[in-house]
Amino acid sequence: MGGIASKSFDTPDETRKPDKTLVEVVDLNGTKAARMTLQPGWRWSECIKPVVGGDSCQSHHVGTVVSGRLGMVHDDGTKAEVGPGEAYLVEPGHDAWVVGEQPFVAFEFDSSAAATYAQPK
Repeated sequence: MGGIASKSFDTPDETRKPDKTLVEVVDLNGTKAARMTLQPGWRWSECIKPVVGGDSCQSHHVGTVVSGRLGMVHDDGTKAEVGPGEAYLVEPGHDAWVVGEQPFVAFEFDSSAAATYAQPK
């Protein structure tokens, strides 16, 4: 196995499609990355919670926003919003929603989150 890996998100290794959600995952020699596209009206507690269960999202997210905006609130009450060109880190224990009428598109680089996000438990 070489020291360089490259794949296109246009031909992902895995695709997940819960309500208003598209998660495209590439496997780079055991390290996973994901492109997430969330449609207007998407909210974790309405679109993903029915698939994975729990009171709030328990994924650790590290990524960067390509387009659209995402609002978030952590279980401790901390609120934030991210948009194009911004990098983000979101700890487990949160809800999130698409802000406005433009799809939210982001690349996620936490391999564990990319591997498991929006998968039924």
